[in-house]
Amino acid sequence: MVKEVAMSERGSPAFRRRRLGMELRRLRESLNLTGDEVADRLLWSTAKVSRIENAKTLASQVDVEALAELYGVEEALRGVLVALRHDAAQKGWWERYRNSIPDDYTMLIGMEAEATVVRSWEPQIVPGLLQTETYAWSLSLASQHASQLPPSWLQDRIEIRTERQRTLLHTADPLTHVSVLHESVLRNQYGDARVMRDQLVHLIEVSELEHVEMRILPQVVPPPVSTGAFLHLTFPDFPDVVYEESLPGGRLVEDAETVYMYERAFGHLMERALDEAASQELIKKTIKHWS
Repeated sequence: MVKEVAMSERGSPAFRRRRLGMELRRLRESLNLTGDEVADRLLWSTAKVSRIENAKTLASQVDVEALAELYGVEEALRGVLVALRHDAAQKGWWERYRNSIPDDYTMLIGMEAEATVVRSWEPQIVPGLLQTETYAWSLSLASQHASQLPPSWLQDRIEIRTERQRTLLHTADPLTHVSVLHESVLRNQYGDARVMRDQLVHLIEVSELEHVEMRILPQVVPPPVSTGAFLHLTFPDFPDVVYEESLPGGRLVEDAETVYMYERAFGHLMERALDEAASQELIKKTIKHWS
């Protein structure tokens, strides 16, 4: 059953819409009603019921109340559904950047905002939530030729990355961030030596946060998985999902069996990586390389 959760700085309206749709579907199925039957009783189209349940359309408050009445929902839960619908109608802080970021990135930000744990495997670059501003700029400039992004869009993406870090890691209610970085991440140069040195010092600092766990997979250890970068996200009352990163753009993986494969893959990476203390020592050693 959906829980009453107040909309916070980390809340995602799009995610609340998905939760609302899932809960309305659960209520319908608990009564053994089909979408056609619900549509007939409310004089709706079957497509409308489907769009609401699949979060393609945000139900109006009147729609939510009509469904709650039809399903015989008790008053307390009815209030939760209405509040959830209200939150889903709000806009996240990232909405003002919608014109300069792709839909898949918007989706990731919304997912992160609701997640309690994010597990990240990164074989090439420092994960976005752990990047310094100068490293992020250097990385963006290095990829600008290939992406052909307008300079103003690059600025927006740096601002977004900074805000993601603030609202997810440096807040009273942070998410737990667990990452495995390949050792080559520490040596792949973006910017000058100072940029790299500052970035590695920042990794040491952020790894000391109670809610951050960072492991390094040494260069001499063959990676136990052949996948590219991915994020495994866990939520308090929603199935786990995986976000795959690639050149064309990110892809959300929701199939439970496939998500479990990624979960196991991350577990193998953690087993082969150095522990936290040894990882910090390796980062410190690599800092000397950039001095």
